[in-house]
Amino acid sequence: MKNNNNGAATLRPLSKSSLLLAGLTTLALAAPAMAANITVIHAGELLVTPGNKPLKQQTLVIENGTIKDVKSGYLAAKTFGDAQVIDLKKHFVMPGLMDMHVHLQGELGPKNDSEKLRMSDAEIAIRSAYFAKKTLMAGFTTVRDLGAKPEQIYALRDGIERGWVDGPRIIASGGVSVTGGHGDVDGMSPDLLDKYTSKTICDGPYDCRSATRRAIKFGADVIKITSTGGVLSDTNTGTGQQMADDELKEIVDTAHGLGRKVASHAHATQGINAALRAGVDSIEHGSYADKESIKLLKKNGAYLVPTLLAGDTVVKMAATSDFMSEDIKAKAKRVGFDMTDNFKAVHKAGVKIAYGTDSGVSQHGTNAREAVLMHQAGMSNSDILKSATVNGADLIGMSDELGTLEIGKFADIIATDMSPLEDIKALLDVDFVMKGGKVYKNKD
Repeated sequence: MKNNNNGAATLRPLSKSSLLLAGLTTLALAAPAMAANITVIHAGELLVTPGNKPLKQQTLVIENGTIKDVKSGYLAAKTFGDAQVIDLKKHFVMPGLMDMHVHLQGELGPKNDSEKLRMSDAEIAIRSAYFAKKTLMAGFTTVRDLGAKPEQIYALRDGIERGWVDGPRIIASGGVSVTGGHGDVDGMSPDLLDKYTSKTICDGPYDCRSATRRAIKFGADVIKITSTGGVLSDTNTGTGQQMADDELKEIVDTAHGLGRKVASHAHATQGINAALRAGVDSIEHGSYADKESIKLLKKNGAYLVPTLLAGDTVVKMAATSDFMSEDIKAKAKRVGFDMTDNFKAVHKAGVKIAYGTDSGVSQHGTNAREAVLMHQAGMSNSDILKSATVNGADLIGMSDELGTLEIGKFADIIATDMSPLEDIKALLDVDFVMKGGKVYKNKD
C-alpha cells in the first residue's frame, strides 16, 4: 500500500485471478508441500539494480518463479540438486523490460477503418494475444495497456496470469473520456458512432465520477484519461485541453479513493498542467510541457511517459502514407517533430521518466526502438534502463515485486549478447527472456 499525492491510500491493483487465488489461501496452506522448482543462471555480467554498476560472473538462483539468491562466481549445478542450469556466461543479464504505454489490440495502418467493422471481438482477442507474444519475445515482461476494449484486454490479462496464453504481465486500463474528445469514437456515420460509444464516456464532474467507478467495477487496474486532444483522432478538434478542470479533479479523486492510479494522455500545455493540478500519476506524451509542467511533475512526484517512438512513427507515416486524413497528417507532423525537444527539456530538469512507446501506433515487438530514440535525445543508457525497470515498477506500484533482480522478487529476466550500457541498440535483439521463472526464449 502507498499514499497518493492527496494522502489517500493507493493499493496495487489486483486482477480477477489474483483475487481468486487470494480466496484459496486457506486451502493452499492445507495442501501437501511440493518440491521446489529451482533454476540456476550463470551470468557473465549481471545488472541487479538498474542505475547501479553491473556485477561480473554471478549466479542467480530462482525458486518457484522468484529470485532466491544472488551469488558471486559460478556455483556448480550439483549444489542445487536437480536444478536446471542456464549458461549465460557470455551475456549481459538484467531485469525484464517494462513498457508503460501500449495498445495490444491493434496496429496503425491503412486497414484500420475496415477492421473496426469486419473484425469480431473474438478475432480482436486472438490478435491481441499474438501481439502480446511478440512483445514478450522482444524482452518486455510487463506492460501497461492504456486503451483497449475492456472485456477483451481484461480476459487477456487474466489468461496470461493463469498461464493459458504467453505474454507479458498486463496492467490494464479502463478509459474515461468526454463526449467528442480524444478517446471517444470518431470518423464513422452517426448510427455507428452511437453503437460504438463507450459506456465510460462522460460529461460534467458527477457523470465522470460515475464513469470512473464503472471502469473500476468492471476490472480496470488503472484509469486512462484524455485531458487533451490527440493526433490520431480523425477530427479537427486539435490537441488542446478537452476535459474540464472539475471533470479531471473528480476522476482523479474517485480513482484514488478506489485504489487506482490515473494516467493522462496530454499534448498541449494547458491540458498537461490541468491534469497535474488534478493529481494524475503520469502524463503520457507530454509534448508541450512547459516550466510550470516541470514544477508540477516534480512537486507531485508524477512520471512522464514520453512515447518518442509514437511521434517518430506518425511523422514518417504522414510523409509516406496516404491512408491518414489531412487533419491527422497536420497534427502528426506538428506534434511528432516537437516531442523530442520537449522530452529533452523535461528530462534535463530532473523529472521522473518511465519508459513507454505507445506501441500499436508503432509495430508491436519493436518496443526497444524507444530506447534508441531516448539515447539520441540525450538520455544516458543507464537512465534509460532504469526508466524501463525500476521506474516502471514504481509507477504501477509493484516495486516490491518487479524492477530489480533482488531476492524475493519475480524472476523476470532478459539477456543480450552485448551490454546495453555500452550500446543501447543491444536491446533491439534480446537473446533470452524469462518471466516468473519460466523461459520463453533462449537462442542458445
